[in-house]
Amino acid sequence: MLDKDNAWHILNNADLIYSAEEVNTAVAALAAAITARYQDTTPLVLSVMGGAVVFSGQILPLLRFPLDFDYVHASRYGQHTQGGQLQWRVLPRESVKGRSILMLDDILDEGHTLAAIRAKLLEIGASDVACAVLTEKCTGKAKPIKADFVGLELPNRFVFGCGMDVEGAWRNLPAIYALKDEPKD
Repeated sequence: MLDKDNAWHILNNADLIYSAEEVNTAVAALAAAITARYQDTTPLVLSVMGGAVVFSGQILPLLRFPLDFDYVHASRYGQHTQGGQLQWRVLPRESVKGRSILMLDDILDEGHTLAAIRAKLLEIGASDVACAVLTEKCTGKAKPIKADFVGLELPNRFVFGCGMDVEGAWRNLPAIYALKDEPKD
């Protein structure tokens, strides 16, 4: 966890990638596309904690169909800036058997976490699993999962804000920032 001074230093030296207005516009467009797909159903919407809490809070009021809501918590990052072993913290409490599931997450980075969550949901009986992400990082590499709905594309940099953190800080920012690129020798 960053101390206050280091957190402010990171933010003050970061590059703005998307403003709060651009994020809000993307969330509204995602909500319209998701509503078009689910308007005649009652899916189980699962927020992937902790990053998706901000995105979920923004998009849920904009969805125009009945839904059930729950969350899952699995992470490869913890307090680090690079992914490691998947850690399951919370499986859905709501029964997924025979249900249409919509996962909400803040970012599709390498895709391993979302792919593992999707596989687990199908293993425990979900009829189908779709994925909506606020952002997708353009890594230039193949990913084990494709998002059904993507709000914004990101450069292949470490980003934070809108639910994404840097060493535990700045999930609460309404805009998306990237750490400064380190100078290359």
